[in-house]
Amino acid sequence: MSSAEATDPLKIALSGREIEIIELVAEGLTNQEIADRLTISKRTVDNHVSNVFTKTGSKNRVALLNWAMDNGKICRDGFNCCALPDAESLGS
Repeated sequence: MSSAEATDPLKIALSGREIEIIELVAEGLTNQEIADRLTISKRTVDNHVSNVFTKTGSKNRVALLNWAMDNGKICRDGFNCCALPDAESLGS
């Protein structure tokens, strides 16, 4: 994947679980708390978070949340919400 593709939100293929992980990170949960909530292992959460960092080019949780807000993956209090197509609406 080129660096341009890594920052183009329409070319980044995030799974439903990865989006769910981003939403839980946005709630301020730790990886252990996310694991408990989803009844999966912390190591699995660690892997999901690492994969999301790689796909989005984020180096930490703050950068990930900024990316997610900027690209319509999450919104806070009705701000930064936009209607980007998701995988389901694209027929993927």
